[in-house]
Amino acid sequence: MNIPSQITTLIIGVAVTLISLWYGQNHGLLPVAASEEAGQVDGLFNTMMTIATGLFILIQGALIYSLIKFRRRKNDQTDGPSIHGNVPLEIVWTAIPAVIVMILSLYSFEVYNAMGGLDPMASHDHHGSQLAQNHKMSTDGQDVDKSLIAFDPSQGEVALGLGASPETEGQEAPLTVNVMGLQYAWIFTYPQTGIVSGELHIPVDEEVQLNITATDVLHAFWLPEFRIKQDAIPGRESQLRFTPTLVGDYPVICAELCGSYHGSMVTRLYVQTPEDYQTWVQEQQIASADNLEETVAVNPAEMSDSEFLAPYAQEMGIDSQTLNHLDASHDHAAHQVAVSQ
Repeated sequence: MNIPSQITTLIIGVAVTLISLWYGQNHGLLPVAASEEAGQVDGLFNTMMTIATGLFILIQGALIYSLIKFRRRKNDQTDGPSIHGNVPLEIVWTAIPAVIVMILSLYSFEVYNAMGGLDPMASHDHHGSQLAQNHKMSTDGQDVDKSLIAFDPSQGEVALGLGASPETEGQEAPLTVNVMGLQYAWIFTYPQTGIVSGELHIPVDEEVQLNITATDVLHAFWLPEFRIKQDAIPGRESQLRFTPTLVGDYPVICAELCGSYHGSMVTRLYVQTPEDYQTWVQEQQIASADNLEETVAVNPAEMSDSEFLAPYAQEMGIDSQTLNHLDASHDHAAHQVAVSQ
């Protein structure tokens, strides 16, 4: 039975569409989504995977079909047909990618805007207010909407990072953390509590603002499960605002080659329940207070060299006999100086 070519084309089109839609949603290429922003990025990525899968099947299918259908037959030494081009076909295969790129551009623009990427004050607001009261600037007596301008005229430089989303614009983030990148570690400072930590702890379902900078070279603060990444630039401050949605611990990775030990510049982000987060804050504050009391109680000027170095002896590979010898040598040298005087 001969099936009309129109029916065959329709069946192939439906099959390709169904396969593309299924794989676009079930590719399994992304890690777990742990933030509100991750869902928006995943939606864009899944759309691109759906389109890419459909194009891959169509193009590779056409190639395989052509290899079989138009292969040279045995003992056929004749030349192939002389084809100079097909203008309508060339227009179609040029127009389709152009339309796809335009659609993806508009979609990604909307996602970026929804994540706060178009906030012009993203890298200049230290307190999370986003300076909503100055959202419009006056130019020659006219108010100019800055919602689509990623540039702060008062600072003279382009803003960096993800600021407040349109829904939270003008609202201060409940938690602010200053992030410092240096070779080869991340240092997190909590201005509201005075805590300084090598790990990032944040409460779940609560918006967080990270003010990111670097001390030496260019780093990149990357949270794969949160689908966000931002350069840490010496002398500049950038910002990330996001809302974690899944309790757990996640890697914090430097995604910019920053030196010989770049691969070891990894720490952890802990998303905790509000109760666990408050417990951690209290523990850190108590530990800081205890360390302060110990520091005040000890006067290094009154300690000998061996006493001062004793806590670090094991780490430095120095035994107690070496420390005692160092102390004796120091006393002998001091005695010789006194005698000579």
